[in-house]
Amino acid sequence: MPDLAAPGLPVLGLDADDTLWENQVRFAAVEDNFCGLVAPWVEAEAARVALLDTGRAYIRHHGYGVNSFILSMVDTGIQLSAGSITADELGLILSWGHDLIDSPVELLPEVADTLAELADTHRLLLITKGNPTDQLKKVTDSGLAGHLWQVEVVAEKDPASYATVLERHGVDPTRFLMVGNSVRSDVLPVLAIGGRAVHVPHGLYSALEEADCPELDGFDVPVLDRLADLPGLLADWPGPARDDPA
Repeated sequence: MPDLAAPGLPVLGLDADDTLWENQVRFAAVEDNFCGLVAPWVEAEAARVALLDTGRAYIRHHGYGVNSFILSMVDTGIQLSAGSITADELGLILSWGHDLIDSPVELLPEVADTLAELADTHRLLLITKGNPTDQLKKVTDSGLAGHLWQVEVVAEKDPASYATVLERHGVDPTRFLMVGNSVRSDVLPVLAIGGRAVHVPHGLYSALEEADCPELDGFDVPVLDRLADLPGLLADWPGPARDDPA
C-alpha cells in the first residue's frame, strides 16, 4: 500500500465526473426525457435551450449538481407550458432526480488499475465541483478513496478556487498538474495560475463545460484517449518530477 501522504511525491490533480466515472450520460438521458415531457408545448431543441438558460441561473444560486438540474427542469417546465404542466408531471421530474442521486457509480475503463498505479508515484488530489454530499458519496461508492490523498469539493472550478485549494495543501501551483475531461473546468483555470494540465476528453459533454480551444494557444496540453495512458505520459513528459520534502 503506497504512503498517500509521502511529502516527496508530486501532487497530481484529478477530476471526478466523466474523468473517473460516468456522469453526463445520465444527465443527458434525463434531459431527453424532459424534452419528451414538454413536447406538447415546444420542440426538443427549444426545450434544451430554455433548460440551459434556466440551468445557468440556478447554478449561480445553488451550485452544480442534481438539485440545480431538477429545479431547472421544474422551472423550465412551468415556463414552457405556461403553467399547465401537471402535478404528476412535476412529480415525474422529481423522481428523475432521485434516480440520478441513487444511480450506482460506473467507473470508466481501467480507472481503478490506473489510480492504483498513479498512487505509487503521486499524491492524488481529487478536485470536483457540485453538491458536497453527492460528490463525497460518489467517492465512497466508487471504491477509489483508498488511492486518494485528499478530496476537495468546490462550488466552481476557476483560478481562485484552484489557488485556494493548492494553498490549503501547501502545493506550489507551478508544480501542480491537473487531469480532467473539461477544458473549461480542468485545463484553462489551472493554466491561468501557472500549473500544467492534461486533457482526457469524454465522448459526451455538457454545454456548460464548452470552452474555446484558441485559448489553449501557446500551452503544452497533452490530450489522451483514456486515463490509462496517463502513467506512461507522466514517465516521459518533461516537467517537475518531485516536490521538495516538507
